[in-house]
Order: sequence, then structure tokens, then C-alpha cells
Amino acid sequence: MQRTSVIQEEWWDLRAEATWGNASAGQDVVALRAENDQLRRALAGRAVIDQARGMVMVLTPCRRGAARDLLVDVSRQCNVKLPEAAAALVAAWEGKPLPVRMQRALRRALRRFHAENQRCNSRPPGGSSR
Repeated sequence: MQRTSVIQEEWWDLRAEATWGNASAGQDVVALRAENDQLRRALAGRAVIDQARGMVMVLTPCRRGAARDLLVDVSRQCNVKLPEAAAALVAAWEGKPLPVRMQRALRRALRRFHAENQRCNSRPPGGSSR
């Protein structure tokens, strides 16, 4: 019995030393928590981007990639991150006014999109129709 209690005490001391005495273990926990928070923010941003992309797909009949490109174009023109631009667009859909700068950027992006779409759908010059 004496020997068992010594082993248990030694095990507890080793465990305590590994948990409290090791500075890198504490730093690992802090780093993992920071990474977890970052991933949560990224997922939340992703959801609003997907929602805004769906709105663009409904309003401007286009595919997912084109809708995302349009959102990226607006975010670049306004010098904001993509989740912020997407959140502003979703908020506008829900009744909050879209900032004037973002309205202008959205108009420019839509004009560019429609101009490119027109070129893709037009016939090549000099082509024969059989």
C-alpha cells in the first residue's frame, strides 16, 4: 500500500508539473483559443458572404462564381473586407440604407458585369449563321 500511494503521488506531481510548470503548454492553450475564435469569425463571415452571394444571384441572374466576383469587386472598390461588404448588402436587403460609396461601387460592378455578359452572348463579327 505504501508503494501505491508513492506512485500516485509521483504521478500527480508529474501531472501538475506538466500542466502548471510548463509555460509552453499554457501558450499552446492561448494559441488554440485564439485560433478557435478566428475560425468562428471566419465561419460567421462566410455565412454572410454566402447569403449576399445568393441575393446577387437572384437579383442578377448569374452563377455563384460571378456573384462572388461581383461582391469582391464591390469590396475592393470600397476598400472594405468581403464580409463587411456582404453584411452591408444583407443589411440593405433588410431595410438599412446602403452607404452611398457602396451603392456607387455596386452600380459600377453591375454595369461591368452586364457589359461582359453582353459580349459573351453576342455573335462574333463576320460569323455566318447556318
